[in-house]
Amino acid sequence: MTRLLGIETSCDETSVAIVEDGYDVRCNLIATQYDLHAKYGGVVPELASRAHIETLDLLVHEALDQANCRPFEIDAIAVTHTPGLIGSLLIGVTAAKTLAWGWSKPLVGVNHIHAHATSASIDAGSAPWPAVALVVSGGHTSLFHVDAYDEIKLLGSTIDDAAGEAFDKVASILSLGFPGGPVVDKRAQNGDPDSIRFPRIMLKRGSLDFSFSGLKTAVLYHVHGPGKTSGGLDKLTPQNLDDLCAAFSAAVADVLVDKTMLAVDQTGVGTVVVGGGVAANSMLRRRLTARCDERGVSLLLTPFQYCTDNAAMIAALGCHLFRLGHRDDLGLTARANLAG
Repeated sequence: MTRLLGIETSCDETSVAIVEDGYDVRCNLIATQYDLHAKYGGVVPELASRAHIETLDLLVHEALDQANCRPFEIDAIAVTHTPGLIGSLLIGVTAAKTLAWGWSKPLVGVNHIHAHATSASIDAGSAPWPAVALVVSGGHTSLFHVDAYDEIKLLGSTIDDAAGEAFDKVASILSLGFPGGPVVDKRAQNGDPDSIRFPRIMLKRGSLDFSFSGLKTAVLYHVHGPGKTSGGLDKLTPQNLDDLCAAFSAAVADVLVDKTMLAVDQTGVGTVVVGGGVAANSMLRRRLTARCDERGVSLLLTPFQYCTDNAAMIAALGCHLFRLGHRDDLGLTARANLAG
C-alpha cells in the first residue's frame, strides 16, 4: 500500500488530502475563499496567499486526524508546484518541503492541470488510459492525450479566456455574482438554450485550441447593444436572464464537445475523461454524454467532489508518479506557468 498526503494551493482553495494507492481517498479537506474574494468579483492573489498561510497547517493536522493516520505512516508528500498564482503556490510548496524534511519523507511535485486530467480515474479504481482528457476550469481549458499517468501530451488549449473565466465574466456582465459558473449553470436550467444563437468559435480547421473571448463579447453586446458596455441590464426580465445563461452555456458546451470529439478522431482513442471546475456544468455533462453515446466512446466524468481544485487529485496523481519512480528534492520550485 502507498499512502500520500497531498497539498493543493494553486489559487483560492486550500486543500489537504490523504490518498492510498491512487484511488482510495481517506480524506479530502477543502477550505474555500469564495466569501473573501466575492466582493472584488475575482480572486485577489495577495489575499489568497494570506488565507493559505492561515489555514494550511490546521488542515494538515485535521487530515491526519480524519484519516486516523500518523506522520510515520505517510509514504510521501505530494504538492501542486505548477501552474497557478505564484504566491499561492509558494505557500503550498514551502509547506510540503517543510513536512518532507521534518518527517524524512520523499517529495513529489504535481502539475495541477495533469491532476485535473487524471482526476476522473479516482473513483474508477483503475487506469482508463489511453484517453483524451478535457480539462475545463477557471484558469485552464485544455485537451490532452493521456497514455499513462506520467505520459500526458498537450493537444490544444485556450488562446485567450478559459471556459471558467468566460462564465465568471458573463456572470459579472449579468450582475449574478462570483464565482460565475455555478450561478450561470443554475439559471441556465430554467432557460431555453435555443433562444439566442451565440457564436461557436472553432478557429482554423482541425485546430484543438479554444477561444472564448469573442463569445463573452457577444454576450456583452447582446445585453447592452453593439459597441456598448452598459445600459441594457435593467431591461432584462428574469426569464431573459435564464434564456441568456442557457444560450451562453450551450455555446460553450458545443465548442468543448466538438473539440473533444475532434481530438478523439485525431488520436484514435476510445475513451474520454473530463476534469476541472467546469466539468461540473450540467449542460456540458449532458451534451458530452449524448455525443459519446452516439459515437460509442467511453466517457468518465470526474465526480463532483473532485471537479474544483482539491488535494485528493494531487495526492492521487502523486501516488501513481511515486510508484513510477518520480521524486523531487527540496530544491522543488513553484512555477506560475508551464513555460516558466
